[in-house]
Amino acid sequence: MTQILMPALSPTMEEGKLAKWLVKEGDEVRSGDILAEIETDKATMEFEAGDEGRIGKILVPEGTEGVKVNQPIAELIEDGEPAGPVDISSMMSSIKDAVSAEAKVEKPVPLTPTLSPNGGKGEVQKNSLAPAGGEGKGEGVSTSAQPSKDHRVFASPLARRIAQQKGLDISTLKGSGPRGRIVKADVETQKTIVKPSTSQTSTTISGIAPLPDARLFFKPDDYEEIPHDSMRKSIAKRLTSAKTLIPHFYLTVDCDIGELLASRARLNAKGDGAYKLSVNDFIVKASALALMRVPEVNASWTDTALLRHKHADIGVAVALDFGLITPIVFHAEEKGLIAISHEVKELAERARAKKLKPSEFEGGGFAISNLGMFGIRDFTAVINPPHAAILAIGAGEQRAVVRDGKIEAATLMTVTMSCDHRVIDGATGARFLQAFKTFIEEPAAMLL
Repeated sequence: MTQILMPALSPTMEEGKLAKWLVKEGDEVRSGDILAEIETDKATMEFEAGDEGRIGKILVPEGTEGVKVNQPIAELIEDGEPAGPVDISSMMSSIKDAVSAEAKVEKPVPLTPTLSPNGGKGEVQKNSLAPAGGEGKGEGVSTSAQPSKDHRVFASPLARRIAQQKGLDISTLKGSGPRGRIVKADVETQKTIVKPSTSQTSTTISGIAPLPDARLFFKPDDYEEIPHDSMRKSIAKRLTSAKTLIPHFYLTVDCDIGELLASRARLNAKGDGAYKLSVNDFIVKASALALMRVPEVNASWTDTALLRHKHADIGVAVALDFGLITPIVFHAEEKGLIAISHEVKELAERARAKKLKPSEFEGGGFAISNLGMFGIRDFTAVINPPHAAILAIGAGEQRAVVRDGKIEAATLMTVTMSCDHRVIDGATGARFLQAFKTFIEEPAAMLL
């Protein structure tokens, strides 16, 4: 018998959701057969069998979240090998032990300590128990009754995990399972939330005082609690780490995109519907060429060396209903505007359907976050490792500018670059933005 383990479908994956089993117990499988759909924080991928055999027992039911990498999820049985039986007697024994332990502590007998010398020699007898308010059969040391150390709450692992996520004290719940066992349904229907202690934190960083849990400040009836999904947990973990461990600094420049808008309109008019270029497509291309002109920015930090990238692999932030993902346009410096436009649209569609492969959104050397379509004038973005910089793109808007002593109207776009100071110095970042501004304000320069 071979255990099938939860796979690591990406370099950063620590846990995932077993979204769906595509086989059932007793099915014959061959190497390469699809066993299940695994949902990571940003994508849903198919998991293939590595060996052939027969599915013996499925250990993790579909829909289970938080399955750790390398945790056994099923058993694969070779031909002729019997499936391992479930040890019912062991299970029933555990249930009886738990019920017995609980019964022992429900009605404790009040006890009182009693000290008595032994024959006047100053020795103390071994511990004995005597009921309070009465005399025992012998004198000696007795102790107050304490709850048995064997007392435990009998609940399924899934119920415990859900209770922890919802901030519930599982010992206060009543179980509806066999012998009073607390099961998933008992936790999911529970609305009373126990306020956690102030020592609980959502994210703990060494050397920094923990934050109090937000539920301490509100009444349970005043909010709806929405448990974190795997993507939101990943975003919180990665960006908290990035913001606290990466020394950010920011550079801002205004770009006149009047000529870019005119060029875009002419090209789209000549495309006869075959393509529709966006301002963001020009930004991706201009960023790629600026990275080639200032290669010091196109790098990643490691503890032993800088990794200078040979190509402009640019992540483009895509907003999803359930989070954020940054699919990558690889070798963007080698691609034309039409190719970039088609690729970004196709990547965004598959990202929203959670069909991207990890290799399509993990890595890269640079990123772009564009909130201009939402009317945001300017903002700063958090660097997403292994990137050393990210461009925050604001909306193009009509503003008054002074040219040759005259006030004129111009369409300006504010761009702010967040830089990792371990990799990029101020002057280096400034040279990159100068190159970027040149390409954006004069799109024909991208052809040179």
